[in-house]
Amino acid sequence: MSVLDRSLVLVVDDEFLIAQGLSLQIEDMGLTVCGMAPSADEAVALAQSHRPAVVLMDMRLQGDKDGVDAALEIYQTVGSKVIFVTGSREPATMDRIRLDHPAGVLFKPVSDHQLRSAIELALEAAR
Repeated sequence: MSVLDRSLVLVVDDEFLIAQGLSLQIEDMGLTVCGMAPSADEAVALAQSHRPAVVLMDMRLQGDKDGVDAALEIYQTVGSKVIFVTGSREPATMDRIRLDHPAGVLFKPVSDHQLRSAIELALEAAR
């Protein structure tokens, strides 16, 4: 795997307004959003193209694949740290998230402080 860009964050959420809100929070932190993807396939393609250090990943996405499907492929091919940002606290969802190698799990709505802390921890782990 080649080097990850520590200034880049990929946002993956099927709801545009949520993705846009997270993107604004990320940019306020001084980081760059390299893309917003509504589906697993688009997320994987963007991650492979831009090699972000961190990916913010929703569980429910457009298409047949979910956030864990995308996260596993991104982890295996790119090595980005994935932070799940989900609205679901269901045990089945949490069990599915644990199949991946999550750098963190945040529950919507996400405060600036929560997001900053999770991204800082993920960037530290990416060293």
